[in-house]
Amino acid sequence: MDIEVLGALAVQENGASITPTAPKPRQVLALLALHADRVVPVATLTDELWGQTPPRSARTTLQTYVLQLRELIAAALARDAGAAGAAGAPRTAKDVLVTMPCGYLLAAGGGGSDVRAFERLSGTGYRAMDAGDFPGAARQLREALALWTGTALADVQAGPQLQMEVKRLEESRLCALDQRIEADLRLGRHRELLAELTVLVNRYRTHETLHAQFMLALYRSGRRGEALETYQRLRTLLVKDLGLEPSAALQRLQWFILTAHPESAAAPAPGPGRERLLPTS
Repeated sequence: MDIEVLGALAVQENGASITPTAPKPRQVLALLALHADRVVPVATLTDELWGQTPPRSARTTLQTYVLQLRELIAAALARDAGAAGAAGAPRTAKDVLVTMPCGYLLAAGGGGSDVRAFERLSGTGYRAMDAGDFPGAARQLREALALWTGTALADVQAGPQLQMEVKRLEESRLCALDQRIEADLRLGRHRELLAELTVLVNRYRTHETLHAQFMLALYRSGRRGEALETYQRLRTLLVKDLGLEPSAALQRLQWFILTAHPESAAAPAPGPGRERLLPTS
């Protein structure tokens, strides 16, 4: 099974799509796909579909959605009558979408998952950063980020559970992006980063790390005045919208740029709780 969630939802079994078009079954498949090879409790699926006010028929309706998914899986498996399970017998839809005592499990069967690939590549990139291998870190993190084709589960009507998962994935993406930019800065690619960072600081208008990186890239590109203006815009927004001053690390960077000695200050990461995201949308 091949699973893609870092953009539009796409799940294939035996080379054929098993992604339903109806909104509710798509939600069920999306949650199962995110937790492939792990049991998703009925309570979790019910909360995703109906929140705090499930209908009395919730369990029966959920079983209907599972049946619809199994019909799609069965059609995909029928493309290859020789598909076999561990015991050598042909796999069935119930072998792929398994009923467990407390929930359901989607058996990926060793197929590909863009989330798992992203986590593997980004993890390798983080370790390279820790080891001071900035070219390797930039390469691995760039490859990880290339797996994203849009917002996670962009075409799925998300309930409470999927909203939480999408937020988690987006935080992971932003962390990888932050570290990739940091690696590029350390490799002296400040001019190459300016266009990308211009877009990012406008999207994440109170994200301090991205602003610090933008300030440093601007200064190193000979645009000291714009670097200081970036700080002032961020400070104004933080005070107005959140009632907070910039972090001490960001204030230090501003001071170093103001006094024309920023080389001793790497782009600082805010302390706990300082990575405040406020997209413009």
